Amino acid sequence: MKKLLLGLVAGSLLATQLLAADAGMLRPDHPDDYVVQRGDTLWDISGRFLNEPWKWPEIWQVNPQIANPHLIFPGDRLTLVYIDGEPRIVLNRAGGGIVKLSPEVRSTALEDAIPAIPLEDINAFLTRSRIVGSGELEAAPYVIAGASGRVITGAGDQLHARGSFAPDEKSFGVFRSGQVFVDPDTGEILGKEAIEIGGVRLIAEDDGLGTLSVERSNKEIRIQDRLLPVMEQKITATFYPSAPQGDVSGVILAVEGGVANVGRLDVVVLNRGAREGLAEGNVLAIKKAGEVVRDPVTSELVRLPATPAGALMVFRVFEKMSYGLVLNAQHPIRVLDTITNP
Repeated sequence: MKKLLLGLVAGSLLATQLLAADAGMLRPDHPDDYVVQRGDTLWDISGRFLNEPWKWPEIWQVNPQIANPHLIFPGDRLTLVYIDGEPRIVLNRAGGGIVKLSPEVRSTALEDAIPAIPLEDINAFLTRSRIVGSGELEAAPYVIAGASGRVITGAGDQLHARGSFAPDEKSFGVFRSGQVFVDPDTGEILGKEAIEIGGVRLIAEDDGLGTLSVERSNKEIRIQDRLLPVMEQKITATFYPSAPQGDVSGVILAVEGGVANVGRLDVVVLNRGAREGLAEGNVLAIKKAGEVVRDPVTSELVRLPATPAGALMVFRVFEKMSYGLVLNAQHPIRVLDTITNP
C-alpha cells in the first residue's frame, strides 16, 4: 500500500510538473478562446496564446472531422482546452461547430483562409523575384526584337524571342539579371537574382523563334531579357510558424530594395536554404552582430557578443538560399546580421 501511495504521489507530481512546463508555453494574458477576424494572420494569433509563437504546431489540435482542418477562416472560434493535462487549441468552424465531410458541406474559398504572415507585404516580391542557379538564366530564351523591330515593348505589344521552347510551356515570365549572391564565409556562389519585368504568352513558334504577346509589364521589356516558365508561388495558410528541424546558422545577405537597414515586414535574403534543412514557415532569431572594440589593456581588437534583435519567418525556400519576412525588430537590423534557431 505504501508503494502504491508513493507511486500515486510521484505520478501526481510528475503530471503537475509536465502541466506546469506546458503551461509555460502560454502567455500569462492568453485568452481562453478567440474568434478569428478578417485581416488576422496565424503569426498574430499564435502570439496571442504563446510566449513563443513558432511553437504553435505543438498545441494545435487538428480535427479530422472538419473540412480543411489545417486552414483557419474568419469567424472560426479557437478554444484553449487541456487534453491529458496538455494545452491544446481546438477549432470550432464558423457556422455550425464541427463540419462533417459530406457532399452537403459548406464550401469556403481557400484564398479566404487566413495566411501565416501578411501576404500583402510579400505577394509582389513572390511573383517578381526568383533565385536561379549558375547558367540557368543564360540558357533561357531571350528577346531579340519587339513587333516591327522595336527595341522596347510593353503590355499589349508583341515581341519575338529566340531559344528552346518546351512543347507544353505557353506562359513565361520576362526576367532581367540581378545581383549574384556569394556566401560571405565560404565564398560559394549561392545563386543569381532574376528580377521579373513582365509576363508573356507564346502565340507561335517556328524553329526556335517564338512570337509572344505581352500580357503584363512593370518595366519596359528590352532585347536580351530572358524568358523563364511561370512558376506558381502562392502562399496559403497551410504552413505553420515552426522551429527548424536542425541547427541553423547563417546571415542576412540582402534586403528587398537594396537598403542597408532592415525593419519590420521587410523581405530579406538568407544564405541558407533547403540544403541546410530550412522549410517554409520556419522561424529564425535575428542577432545583431557585435561591434569590434579595442581592448584598453592589451590593445587587441575584440568583437562583442551578438545581441538578440528580432525574428523572421521563412516563406520561400531555394536549394541554397531563402526569402524571409521580418516579423519583429527590437533593434535596428543590418545586412550581415546573423540568423539562428529561435
